Amino acid sequence: MSMAMQSLRPLAERVRRGWRVSPLPGFLGWWGGELRNLLPVRWRGWFVSGADWHLLQHDGAQWTLRRSGHREPLANWDDHAEAAPGDGHVQPAALVTALRGVDREDRRLALLLPPAVVLRRTLALPLAARNNLLQVVAFEMDRQTPFSVAQVYYAVRELDTPAGAGRFTAELVAVTRGMVDPLLTRLREQGVSVDAVDLAVANDRLGVNLLPPEQTPHHVRPRRRLNLALAVACVLLLGLVFGAWLHNRQAALTQMQAGVESMRGDAQQVASLRQQLQDNAGAAGFLAQRKKSAISMLSLLQEVTARLPETTWLERFSVDNTGQIGFQGQSQQAAKLLDALKDSRLITDASFQGSIQPDPTTGKERFYLTARVNQPAAGKPKPPAAEPASDEGAP
Repeated sequence: MSMAMQSLRPLAERVRRGWRVSPLPGFLGWWGGELRNLLPVRWRGWFVSGADWHLLQHDGAQWTLRRSGHREPLANWDDHAEAAPGDGHVQPAALVTALRGVDREDRRLALLLPPAVVLRRTLALPLAARNNLLQVVAFEMDRQTPFSVAQVYYAVRELDTPAGAGRFTAELVAVTRGMVDPLLTRLREQGVSVDAVDLAVANDRLGVNLLPPEQTPHHVRPRRRLNLALAVACVLLLGLVFGAWLHNRQAALTQMQAGVESMRGDAQQVASLRQQLQDNAGAAGFLAQRKKSAISMLSLLQEVTARLPETTWLERFSVDNTGQIGFQGQSQQAAKLLDALKDSRLITDASFQGSIQPDPTTGKERFYLTARVNQPAAGKPKPPAAEPASDEGAP
């Protein structure tokens, strides 16, 4: 497990560094502060998040406790102060009294060192060193300081100072173990465990932790578990809400599709009826137009009767679908029949089929004549009936 943690540590450090340099922490802090200001004063303390840092400083045999960012001390005691039970340990009474109102989960203690005992060096490192900054500085410790890695507690932090191309600026903060270990021993003897060893800067701390990870105490955070459970519940509720929304949308879509299919069937039925109506109307119009433009058989018979002389009678008269007319009969002068039909507007292309033969029984000439119906143009008035043929050659 330790090997796995060591392999994941560079990745965690990279993610932590990316989070710190991003604008999100500042924005979320400002946003959370604005939201807390909207709440009643007595509720605001419930939503205070993050560690509540208290600073310890040692001067001679005197210990001083202050809250981070404040100058006024909360408690003072010496190395031989009266002890009182606290957090399962026997701690100085002044410390227990000062931290009584602080939530145990958020309580953090930092041992501050005076600037005179801390070595600070500014380094220009290649960008590739960001992924393993502590290891890189450990290799450089002998060259950058007069001590080895085993002799110091150290930390490295990135600076915003511009550096050359392909490099970044970092600061090494180191202190000898001989300076820190006696102070930690005295605190342990008093039942006090610190979360960080840092450098005092005015009324606050520099913001680094010189303690190695194996010496940093582990805090049980039941509130984090509760927050995690609430987050999981929120995600589940969000999933349920999203699923219900999708179900409602799907139900509405199914109902809409059913309505569309019903209307589509009605529309297809209406379109079919409209098409039938159009077909029937077109057929009726076609028949009416065909009937209007076609020449009736009665008109043809009237035309033939008016054109042929009285000495001519027909034994057979036929009209086929193509407009072909057939005349078969007998006439006193059959050759003049073409002249009689020449000016007709209903009959055209008249010609004899075969030869004209005399009939010994009647004394007339037997003929067979063909012609075509001359269809008039649509919209033109019907031609007037022809004048009856003259009675030339009548018996």
